Amino acid sequence: MTSRYALRAIALGYLGLLVAGPVAMMLWATFSGGVASVWEAIARPAFLHALWLTLLIAAIVVPLNTLFGILCALVVVRHDVRGKRLLSALLDLPLGVSPVVVGLALVIVYGRRGAFGGWLAEHGVRVIFALPGMVLATLFVCIPFVAREVIPVLREIGTEQEQAARTLGASDWQIFRLITLPAIRAGVGFGVVLTAARALGEYGAVAIVSGRLTGRTETLTIHVEERFLAFDMTGAYAASLVLAALALTIFFAMHARRPAPRGGR
Repeated sequence: MTSRYALRAIALGYLGLLVAGPVAMMLWATFSGGVASVWEAIARPAFLHALWLTLLIAAIVVPLNTLFGILCALVVVRHDVRGKRLLSALLDLPLGVSPVVVGLALVIVYGRRGAFGGWLAEHGVRVIFALPGMVLATLFVCIPFVAREVIPVLREIGTEQEQAARTLGASDWQIFRLITLPAIRAGVGFGVVLTAARALGEYGAVAIVSGRLTGRTETLTIHVEERFLAFDMTGAYAASLVLAALALTIFFAMHARRPAPRGGR
């Protein structure tokens, strides 16, 4: 019993040292100059545009990566196709590659002198230093989250119910909508939370492809760095708190929608 409490104390102390302590210090530093200075920082046009752009990128990336992750999970678990092992390995590639490398690769491919960038520019499509490049960079770094949450759930639930429904004449879409999707809903939800949090907080790849143009291609993470380098600590802390609040809101909203376990407290 004593060792159990000791382990809990160590775990809580570790989390407090790494999470609670720095967050509390940031809160104190943010509001040390008064609420008026914080309000002034978050009412600036540069901050509002960075917030809007960050939310827009997340709103595009999360649905696309959710759909892609579910499809990849179904292919890996439910279908015996060539290249399945390669697909499974590629899903983890963003976890092993630095986001900065991802950004540079996109510049090489879609820049004006890149493989496709010149042709796209001739047709009026700008990818690098524009929203499409930022979306592509965020899409890539968020690829694994939904798929890696859904794959083990699909393996655990098996195929018995799906096969029974198929013998009763249900179509593939009906099987997916009425049987598979409800069974993997928890995994999809957690993958969506991870994807949204990463999309909101991505910096490395987006910083490379965006050009960091204030009021045009500056996301909240880049805005935090820009304010920090300008010695505007209140602006940097305020933007950081908004980012943290967005991530926590998504996290608690998804957990609030999760049904309570049966027979538990």
